[in-house]
Amino acid sequence: MTDDDRALILGIVRGVLTEKAPIIVTHGTDTMVETGRYLERALIELAVPIVLTGAMTPLGFEGSDGLQNLTESLLAVRLLSPGIYVVIHGQIFPVGRVRKDRERGRFAWTTEVPS
Repeated sequence: MTDDDRALILGIVRGVLTEKAPIIVTHGTDTMVETGRYLERALIELAVPIVLTGAMTPLGFEGSDGLQNLTESLLAVRLLSPGIYVVIHGQIFPVGRVRKDRERGRFAWTTEVPS
């Protein structure tokens, strides 16, 4: 995932924002937070929530968490206030306060201030 890819996602999201409906973006987990922060920097005054979600174990593999994470995102996006979030494993994280913990294979809260 490059900044050119993120710019493409941003363009699509901007187009969908005209519909004034919540947005879910499915994304690979390795760079999901970076994409969310990219969107957050570019989309200053949101009127709807945007949720990024994915799977630690991809769909099609035994034990995939993808369908559960998507289902949770469908509910979360209807309840959240405007902003950009990561929804995964039964948790909702504001994109500026989450990181992928690769050692534990999950997402975790962070106290680091995003750049």
